[in-house]
Amino acid sequence: MKNITQLYQYFDDLVSQECSNDELFASSYLRGFISLAASQFGDDSQLLTKALAEDVDDKLHAARTELSPEDRTVVNQYWQNLQQYFVHS
Repeated sequence: MKNITQLYQYFDDLVSQECSNDELFASSYLRGFISLAASQFGDDSQLLTKALAEDVDDKLHAARTELSPEDRTVVNQYWQNLQQYFVHS
């Protein structure tokens, strides 16, 4: 994955795969935050940058009370795994 479009396709593909409910929940929850941050950085062809990941981090931190502690753990773990793709400067 290099750009937002590919990341969204990855999320869309999860629906047709055999993945856990936690993974579906975390990916859909994060997609909202990624979409919000991405709209401030450019269009869907933009690269997955460190700055974009930092903005998503900030938004997740600000919304941390929206989720139960268990759901927050699921989302944070999923987000940690996704951040490996946000490597561009």
